[in-house]
Parts: sequence; C-alpha cells; structure tokens
Amino acid sequence: MNEYIQKGTVKYWRAIASLFLGSFVAFGVECFVQPIIPVLAENFKLTPMTAGLAMSFATMGMAVSMLLIAGFAKKLNRKYTMTVALLISSLLAIGVSVSPDFQLILEIRALQGFLLAGYPALALVYINEEFEPAVIGRVVGFYVAGITIGGLVGRLVISVLTDYVSWRVGIGSVGLIYVLISVLFYFALPAAKNKPAAGRQSVPIWENIKETFTNTKLWGIYGIAFLIFGAFTCIYNYITYIFMAAPYNLSQTLIGFIFLMYVFGTIGSAVLGRMSDQYGNGRILCFGLMIMIVGVTLTLATSLIIKIFGLAILTFGFFGSHSAACSWAGKIASFKIKASALSLYMFFYYVGGSAIGAVGGVFLKNYGWTGIILMVILLLIGALALCFQLTFSQLLIYEQNDMRNLKKAVQN
Repeated sequence: MNEYIQKGTVKYWRAIASLFLGSFVAFGVECFVQPIIPVLAENFKLTPMTAGLAMSFATMGMAVSMLLIAGFAKKLNRKYTMTVALLISSLLAIGVSVSPDFQLILEIRALQGFLLAGYPALALVYINEEFEPAVIGRVVGFYVAGITIGGLVGRLVISVLTDYVSWRVGIGSVGLIYVLISVLFYFALPAAKNKPAAGRQSVPIWENIKETFTNTKLWGIYGIAFLIFGAFTCIYNYITYIFMAAPYNLSQTLIGFIFLMYVFGTIGSAVLGRMSDQYGNGRILCFGLMIMIVGVTLTLATSLIIKIFGLAILTFGFFGSHSAACSWAGKIASFKIKASALSLYMFFYYVGGSAIGAVGGVFLKNYGWTGIILMVILLLIGALALCFQLTFSQLLIYEQNDMRNLKKAVQN
C-alpha cells in the first residue's frame, strides 16, 4: 500500500519547500545565459543563432538525458539523483564563468544539461508517486513556481553584475549560490517511499519506452510540451536583441528586470495548477494556450509598455500551461509507467526548446521580430489543436460511458 504525503502535514510543506528550492536551482542553471546572449555574441563575435546555441546545447543535453532516464527511472534513487544533478550542474556553472572560448562554453553547457536533466525528470515522478492524487496539480504548481522564481532571480543577478562588473562574475556568483542551495535541498527533501518495486529481471530501456508509447493520449501531450517550450524559449532568447536596439536601447541591467515577468509565471502555475484539479487538465491547458497566443501577439506592438505587458501575459500562460500539461501526463500514465511517461514528457519539452530556440535566430536574422512572432503563433495554434483533440475525445468517451450506464439502468 502506498504511503502518500498528506496535504497540510509538516512533511507536505517540507517536501514542497524542497521542491521549490530544487526548481529554483534547476531552471536558474538551465537558463542563466539567456539574458546575456547578445553580450556573448558581441564578446565572441557571433551571429544571433550561434550565440543562441549556448541555450540550445544545454536543452539538447537535457533532452538526450531524459531519453535515458525514461528507461532507468524505476531504478534511480529519487533524492540522490536529483541532488547530484543539481550540485554538479551548479559547479559547472562556475566552469562556464572561467571558460576562455565559446566552444568550451558550449561543451560545458551540453554536459551541464545532460546532468541537470536528472532533476526535472525525477522531480515530476517524485510528485506523482509521493503525494496524494488529489493535490498533485497544486504541488506541480508550486514546483513550477520554483522554476519561475529561479529563472527570475538568476537572470536578474547576472544582468546587473554584467552591467556593473562582468558577465563572468555574474555567472560565477550565481553558480556559487546554487551550490549552497543544492546542499540544503538534500537535507530538506523527505526520502521517497513509493518507488515502484523493481522486478527480478531487468526490463530493457526500449521496452519501458515502448510500453509508455502504447498510451496514445500521451503522444498529444508530448507534442504540446515540444511546442510550448520551444515557443517560449524562442521569444525570451531573442527579445533581448529587440530591447537593446533602437528605439528602446535598454541597458543590460534593465534587460534583467524584464525577467520580473517571471513573477506572473509563478502566479500562472499556481492558479492554473489548482484549476486543473478542479476543472480538468484539458480545459485549463486549452485556456493557458490561448493566453499564450494573446501575449505573443501583443509583443508585436511598438510601445515598450505593451510589449512588456505581452511578455507578462505570455509568461503567465506558459507556466500555467506547463503545470497543467505535465500533471495531466502524470494522471494519464499508469503507476507502472509513470516515471517513463514523465521523463519522455520532459524529453520532448527540451527538444522543443533546443530546436525551436535555435531556429528562432534564423527567423530573427532574415525576417525580423515579426517573422519570429508569426512562427511562434503558428506553433501555439498547433498546440491548441492538439489540446482540443485530446480534451474533446476524452469528453466523448465519458459521454459514451454515461449512455451505456443509462441503457443498463433502463433495462434493469
């Protein structure tokens, strides 16, 4: 019998606080180069697309690792693996700060992403295995809130230090902070109690993945994960170029404050995460995707205030959508394949961020900001179409089951 963490207990709040801190480090480490992509381009004489690879290499490293974790997840110790992922990737951040050339930065970022993947993959598994089912959506909301705050603080500190000292000092400083938080995470997180028992014979990696893919509903959610993170990464990777150029001419410090929009992501993940438990993940995910489309469209405005307002709406919608989508994947997957299903969710999530994030640089160079926005809107419309198909096909199944039950009742 599973020993779930119950809502309102000391263990519940301790676990939530630990997951928040872990997410704070994980997303901070993953995206700390994002606000200084134009600075790296200028420092190393790079094109926007090449400089953007500093993000893409990390997300691709995470994607590759996710694919492996999908097969090994049942055997991995949740707490130890997450701690090692956070600690070593934080130490590698310090390595980036002293790298003499961009090629070495890319190599470190790829390794960093590969190791860091152990945290988000197993954090979602931990949440779905350890907490009582009724609060999973809410807990995922707190987990995503940690992601948003971590992304905000890391980018802000690096931006300010880049302006007043150097980008190397900025990255080294946040790397040291992340190391300390990683140690705290290890001592605070309750050990996992509900890890599925491993059978006597080891199941090959591809058998785990194959079994996960037999659940066709998960395919649509994987597609949505690919599209939403790709769209979100693309916007934040290259909007810094727009803000630093005329007519805005914002400093690196002010660029850092743009990431205060992540506060709206914290609100979005908490609100839509709770709503997904009440009204269903499909409906809330569709709602979140529509919010994202509105936000992206507003960034076409020439007014700086409207542009930033659009970013706020986009960020609210993205983190709310991510919260609803990943908790939906956890609910759809059976307990037996939950770890593999959630690892594959994160695999497609990071492949989207890597691939679409890199392609965005080509669109910026050839078609400007308008070209990027049109591409992103088309991607989000595709995600919305998938969400509608999954949601209404599920509702149709419920209606058919209700009709069968009604007929049986009448016959009896």
